[in-house]
Amino acid sequence: MSPGKTLLRRDGFTFKQFFVAHDRCAMKVGTDGVLLGAWSPVAGVKRILDIGTGSGLLALMLAQRTGDTVAIDAVELDEAAASQARENVDESLWKARIQVHSADIQQWVKQCTQRYDLIVSNPPYFEKGVECASPEREQARYTTTLDHAALLACATECITEEGFFCVVLPENIGNVFTQNALEGGWHLRLRTDISDTEGRLPHRVLLAFSPTQGECFSDRLVIRGPDQRYSEGYTALTQAFYLFM
Repeated sequence: MSPGKTLLRRDGFTFKQFFVAHDRCAMKVGTDGVLLGAWSPVAGVKRILDIGTGSGLLALMLAQRTGDTVAIDAVELDEAAASQARENVDESLWKARIQVHSADIQQWVKQCTQRYDLIVSNPPYFEKGVECASPEREQARYTTTLDHAALLACATECITEEGFFCVVLPENIGNVFTQNALEGGWHLRLRTDISDTEGRLPHRVLLAFSPTQGECFSDRLVIRGPDQRYSEGYTALTQAFYLFM
């Protein structure tokens, strides 16, 4: 290997400051998770909860973005994924700040005595449909084990009064999720619609809700420009993480 080159492992994804192995996780590292981890507001947070951490991607990204006093709890239902998340955390710079819990979040929050300034989730969003290759992938993709009403209820249980609950969803499902959240007493505070290119309609949406009412800021992010290179906006958001930026 020549000087200055980074050796890329094949069992996961190499970021600038950490590596995420994901070969034992049903859902792999993808753009949705990277967007959410880079976008979620972290100013002033003291405690963070990652619901359905999978490989630990969001927990690690948020650890990179926050100071040494910020504690992060990452909860994952699938034992194999939770085990891999622990390994990823243990190999990172932030293992002292991140605790991975192998648990059902609906049961875990009942015993939780902490309140969190930031809760993040890259949740399942497909209704039950075509059978998946494994029960683990079905659990990660479908809302059968954690539907959105239950997810909102879990966040309600342990959010601080001024905290933010952030998710990434397909745009159409995000609109329904927003309506359900508003009906449940949440307030939408941040929304970013994501399009692949300028001429395409949004296909993903980043949403931040709070128990506290306030102004809602909305914008749009295009991932690639006309030349198919990453846009200035996407580069600015993610350059602290991607090796090639």
